[in-house]
Amino acid sequence: MSDKKLYKVIFMSQGQVFEIYARNISHGTLFGFIEVEQLVFGERSSVVVDPSEEKIKTEFENVRRSYLPLHSIVRIDEVDKQGTAKVSKLEGGNVAQFPMPMYPPGDKKT
Repeated sequence: MSDKKLYKVIFMSQGQVFEIYARNISHGTLFGFIEVEQLVFGERSSVVVDPSEEKIKTEFENVRRSYLPLHSIVRIDEVDKQGTAKVSKLEGGNVAQFPMPMYPPGDKKT
């Protein structure tokens, strides 16, 4: 196994489910956000092109670091091998955003 950690991050945004791979994940400096750095995309030398992977590669083309809202994260896994980064449409199923409180703790409703 490589000494560099690799994370698979699955998150929802604008009715789509994104699956990306990154070398560094942290809680970052922005409250309520996960910081994702060093995105990794498969460098394939074959002629076959996966349109889903190409779409997400274009989406994050010049991104050095991305901040994802905590409530949009579905799952973060530390993995041994990189899979295919992809974006797919959110269609029914049993995936839902984590409910967020309407008022932060300590605020009183008047």
